[in-house]
Amino acid sequence: MGIERQRVTGTSPCLMVSNLEQSIAFYCEKLGFAEPAVWGEPPCFAIVNRNEFDVMLNLAHAPDRIRPNGPDGAWDLYIRVEDVRAEAEALRAAGVPLDADLCDTEYHMTEIEVVDPDGYRICFGSPND
Repeated sequence: MGIERQRVTGTSPCLMVSNLEQSIAFYCEKLGFAEPAVWGEPPCFAIVNRNEFDVMLNLAHAPDRIRPNGPDGAWDLYIRVEDVRAEAEALRAAGVPLDADLCDTEYHMTEIEVVDPDGYRICFGSPND
């Protein structure tokens, strides 16, 4: 018998960013997040939310603290949405270029990729079966 583990109810990634205002604008105006809560004087930390999914944005103290996986082609965030094709249209309408267009995967997802101002690669996906 093991110790009973509590149900995981969510996860909130924290990204180190070079410009907090720019990142808040990108996530809210381009990716559809809202309700930014901002802390610090001057502001140095924010949480943006979309459908109960939080992303934390932390202002880096130095450029070498920003270490996205995106330049190497690896994802920094994977966000599941109900309909990735509709998400692709919404992103295009918001002026967000798709770094990787709609693609069906061997693991039964349809995905797209975008890159944020700091180079973080964000994949949006939905089941394609």
